[in-house]
Amino acid sequence: MALDGIRMPDGCYADGTWELKMHVTDLNRDVSLRVTGEIHIGGVMLKLVEKLDVKKDWSDHALWWEKKKTWLLKTHWTLDKYGIQADARLLFTPQQKLLRLQLPNMKHMRVKVNFSDRVFKAVSDICKTFNIRHPEELSLLCKPRDPKKKKKKLEEAEEEALELEGPLLTPGSGTSPIMPLISGSIYSSPGLYSKTMTPTYDSRDGSPLSPTTAWFGDSPLSEGNPSILAVSQPITSPDILVKMYKPQSLLDKAKINQGWLDSSRSLMEQDVKENEVLLLRFKYHSFFDLNPKYDAIRVNQLYEQAKWAILLEEIECTEEEMMMFAALQYHINKLSIMSSDNHMNNSEKEVDEVDAALSDLEITLEGGKTSNTLGDITSIPELADYVKVFKPKKLTLKGYKQYWCTFKDITISCYKSREEAHGTPAHQMNLRGCEVTPDVNISAQKFNIKLLIPVADGMNEIWLRCDAEKQYAQWMAACRLASKGKTMADSSYNLEVQNILSFLKMQHMNPDPQIIEPITTDINPECLVSPRYLKKYKNKQPGFVRDLISARILEAHQNVAQMSLIEAKMRFIQAWQSLPEFGITHFLAKFQGGKKDELIGITYNRLIRMDASTGDAIKTWRFSNMKQWNVNWEIKMVRSGDMRCRLKHPQFEMHTASV
Repeated sequence: MALDGIRMPDGCYADGTWELKMHVTDLNRDVSLRVTGEIHIGGVMLKLVEKLDVKKDWSDHALWWEKKKTWLLKTHWTLDKYGIQADARLLFTPQQKLLRLQLPNMKHMRVKVNFSDRVFKAVSDICKTFNIRHPEELSLLCKPRDPKKKKKKLEEAEEEALELEGPLLTPGSGTSPIMPLISGSIYSSPGLYSKTMTPTYDSRDGSPLSPTTAWFGDSPLSEGNPSILAVSQPITSPDILVKMYKPQSLLDKAKINQGWLDSSRSLMEQDVKENEVLLLRFKYHSFFDLNPKYDAIRVNQLYEQAKWAILLEEIECTEEEMMMFAALQYHINKLSIMSSDNHMNNSEKEVDEVDAALSDLEITLEGGKTSNTLGDITSIPELADYVKVFKPKKLTLKGYKQYWCTFKDITISCYKSREEAHGTPAHQMNLRGCEVTPDVNISAQKFNIKLLIPVADGMNEIWLRCDAEKQYAQWMAACRLASKGKTMADSSYNLEVQNILSFLKMQHMNPDPQIIEPITTDINPECLVSPRYLKKYKNKQPGFVRDLISARILEAHQNVAQMSLIEAKMRFIQAWQSLPEFGITHFLAKFQGGKKDELIGITYNRLIRMDASTGDAIKTWRFSNMKQWNVNWEIKMVRSGDMRCRLKHPQFEMHTASV
């Protein structure tokens, strides 16, 4: 190929070659090559490396087209096929780059991630490194910026990252990344997954068992102690909570959710820079099975995300629930400190492996041990009792009306009196596919069940009020099963009733506060409850407030004091999932014909048009009733039935597509 042809105005030469400008990021050096459109990408990289004449491992490097935000990973494609011409500028850069990850426990880790992989694949590799099963539950979120704080102060307040040296992730797709260490040796991390799925953590308290370290290999998380991820670290100072950004409204929550990265595109395509801070979070609020034997890290990180969501007021809860959460935190903090010292002295008795496997299978398939009596298979249990029913309407002043209600299969029938139970019901409700939301206040003895029942033109809202805890637990458990199309004959019904009763019991306060143990110095209530509840006592003396809240936490702690560490974390997660607002992710959208941004909530089974100030549902679209789902990315419009809304962020559609 001639290299001295006549240069034309468009940058090409008379011999058909033209100059391709490239920048080598490792050397901070600009290089120009004379190429033709018929040369393939692999040939371009080969010519570039030969021209650089630098002895270095270039196997992890690839070409990045800045203008188009595209990785040129198909090395057999030609420049013409990619559409690259003389005005293009390419970067020759490593695919594996450092990224600062903030885990759900708010700790930072510096890891190497393949910036050319799709985010879904990158998250999968990160989870494999951290021994977290079901990586599809998680994704990456851009760190929200507090508009009240300056950027410099935010950077100064960031916690020092724990840098994990070496190749943390398995090799990505395309080229095989080979990353040299400081010493010059080369290795590939096997990840932290147990190769035999034998229990890697103690099922009682989540502590790592002694054989576990054999499966960590050369991983930076080894050295015999993976507790940095599996053990909860207590909050040491209330100043930590003060410095963190807390959303003040539903619109603030929606703006945070605009930061979710698109799982179908790479990090570089979404303008993520090397050493940038990203948040690793559980995204979809719908979790696969949590097995303490394999999921110690996953359970702990899920607990941490729930804890911070409550402390930063990202989800609403009552005062009784807040004290219960605080008591569980206090209990978990104590056991986390004790477990590392006393684990070997409190090891459980060995269990036959076959019996243990059968027990795990029974729990997984049926939700727990149940007594299979003959009556369970010959008849379906029913409920019948007086229940107060309320159907809210606009401009209505009527309250609850008492009915004799029967719950058969998945249907509730309401009669004016017990004597009329054999006649035609005044109201009848089929609960298949309905939404069940608790509304409980222990101190006020309020046990309400909110039902959103799907009908042809939307959702009917019905409220049920029970008189006692046991009645509430039975009816709530039956409603939850009926919403899934199951009856009370299902083996999980009794377990569901017991879980609800246990959840209510944890919120009880001791009627005789004088029997409580003296206030100890290891309780720091400012770190266990959200700032909102501290503000209630802003006119009181600080010492009085501290003792008062500590006393209430100790009262609630009596209900959870006998729990093991892993059981307490699981109960915390279950209580978090039971909150009315759990599972709703907020986004901004503009509906057709509207001029202002509006709030839309997305759950695992429906879309909700919401009032931005109150959070009340204006209209609901259930996914099961949507016959089609069309997205026009050019005008960013979503259409389904009578819904027409304009996207404010691509993650709106990606989130609904995933759930």
